[in-house]
Amino acid sequence: MTAFIRKYWNEQPLLLIMLLGIFFRLLAAIFARGWGMIDDHFLVIESAQSWVDGSDYNSWLPGSPGNSGPTGHNFFYPGLHFILFSFFKIIHLNDPQMKMFLVRLINGSWSLITIYFGYKITERLSDKRSARIVGLLLAILWFMPWVSVRDLVEVSCLPLLILAVWFIVSRGDQSGQTSAYFLAGLFLGLAFDLRPQTIFFSFGLILAVLIERRWKEAFTLIIGAFIPVLLIQGLVDYFIWGRPFVEVAAYVKGNIKSAQDYITLPWYNYFLVVFGMLIPPVSLMLSFGFVRSWRRYFLIFIPVVIFFIFHSWFPNKQERFILPILPFIIITGVIGWNEFIDRSGFWMRNKKLLRGSWIFFWILNIALLIPVTVVYSKRARVEAMVYLSRYKEVKYLLVADDHDNPELFPRFYLRQWPGMYDEYIGSENTAALIERVSRYPEKIHPRFIFFTGSELKPETIIRARKSFPFLVYETTIEPGLVDKVMHRLNPINVSRRVFIYRNKALVPDKAP
Repeated sequence: MTAFIRKYWNEQPLLLIMLLGIFFRLLAAIFARGWGMIDDHFLVIESAQSWVDGSDYNSWLPGSPGNSGPTGHNFFYPGLHFILFSFFKIIHLNDPQMKMFLVRLINGSWSLITIYFGYKITERLSDKRSARIVGLLLAILWFMPWVSVRDLVEVSCLPLLILAVWFIVSRGDQSGQTSAYFLAGLFLGLAFDLRPQTIFFSFGLILAVLIERRWKEAFTLIIGAFIPVLLIQGLVDYFIWGRPFVEVAAYVKGNIKSAQDYITLPWYNYFLVVFGMLIPPVSLMLSFGFVRSWRRYFLIFIPVVIFFIFHSWFPNKQERFILPILPFIIITGVIGWNEFIDRSGFWMRNKKLLRGSWIFFWILNIALLIPVTVVYSKRARVEAMVYLSRYKEVKYLLVADDHDNPELFPRFYLRQWPGMYDEYIGSENTAALIERVSRYPEKIHPRFIFFTGSELKPETIIRARKSFPFLVYETTIEPGLVDKVMHRLNPINVSRRVFIYRNKALVPDKAP
């Protein structure tokens, strides 16, 4: 068996790498249920399914209650999901978990482009030895399969950026190949349609071409990029709002206005993120290789650095924001490092140290890869809604949290779009929220109350029953094991039990 693997590793490494990538993405598609961040569910899945069901979950569309104009959200990615969910409706596929399995499967399949062409770019710029390392890292780096099946625009835009670079690297240096730059531009424009911040990568790529004095190619690149932006961002906004690019303008204004409202971290944060994601000491090797190779591979280096500088400067920082350039750091990092050790007397004399560093890396990577690939994230919130979906008419829900900070619950899994009293207004605590909602007309009283927290205190129920006397206990939904571990490591990762109570006055009987 070992000889068979070694034979394929030497003769057909790309095939073996792709099979590994497919295997772990299939595992993630099957087991990695739930979602990762707010954006990859509530700004994509909830929006698209609500449109299919004749609702508008986020009030993004003109005429929807609460909408006062463009909200600065991209219609392209949710729109693609809207088309997919509309097809599911036509074929009577209604099970939310099955729909999300197919979505994860599609996302994972799409991410294979990054592996394949990441390998090909490396092989083109360097050799098969470097290409094999890059391919393996893109296929089975500990978090790659899991993020690859998520509905994150930061990951979904990656194959488009990889393809843009591939067309320039593979054919751009040949005379009369301006078509390669045009195709690269098309992919850059599509990447912008998914994730507007990729404009900094595109700007860097255009700048690199201009430095080479390829004026015609740079102009072709710009024209190619503008076409999908005009056809998608421009025409969609014009069709919805009667004006082109209004959502992009609102998005830019909104990000500038709220730059300090979310997670603000120091300028050097992304250095630490890359250092941790790529696992030291290999992360140090690749970072060194990336910087060392800047002059020879500035076509990749300049776009990455400009993208990196912008995100380091911008106050709002989240780990996922840096994902679009991570494969390019890996590509040039591996190439630069291998070129360095081939000429380094120290590493020539200390091959065991180098080998030991990589062995340590792969042991730790595999130890993380398997549990992360199959993690069911946000399990309690998903399963709470799956449980409640057995009731035909939920109508209204109330979420009461022991920290007075109620979580978002995914109505996609409920297959209904009830009103949810989960707002947190000023200094109002959970008890005040429940009491206020009880004063509403009975027809809009909550049919169910979700109490979320590590435990449910008896006094909480006593107070709640003063407002809703007929509350009866239904069930408790536990968070997943990994959710609990992540919360223990960092309390910012919310992991709470969900205690479901039914308002017997409005829902007399327990569902079968």
